[in-house]
Amino acid sequence: MSSQCVDPIVGSILAGWRYDISGIAPEMRHDYEDHFAACAFCRGRQRLHRTIDIALMVLASASAAVFLLAFGVIHHFEPHHALILELAAAAGFGLSALIWLAVAVATPAPLVVADAARLRARQLHDRLPEEIRDRIPEQIKLKISGQ
Repeated sequence: MSSQCVDPIVGSILAGWRYDISGIAPEMRHDYEDHFAACAFCRGRQRLHRTIDIALMVLASASAAVFLLAFGVIHHFEPHHALILELAAAAGFGLSALIWLAVAVATPAPLVVADAARLRARQLHDRLPEEIRDRIPEQIKLKISGQ
């Protein structure tokens, strides 16, 4: 990875947006996509930001699952102060779900995951034998192609 941005002005704009150009109009996005293609520094920073976003969503999901499991265990065994423990587990689940939702809304992580899934589906589709590919409905082919 390069240690400096090839165009500091564009790099500063992208850094202010956390290297997210998903919300920009397609006609404006072209220059920024060209910058990402030419600038290893910004490309690396974008990858780092998306990795952090996805890691936050995974951690929030795991946290919610653990709190839900804790709620179920507490409810099943009914220890002393079960109500307080159940409320704490439910609050933890709610907070984890809220954090997950905030990350999903505030970052392009869901779009990145969807694009990665679409790319993998396209790769698998291209490897299928022709007779199977012909039987796939046209709507699914359009979704896979990203159109």
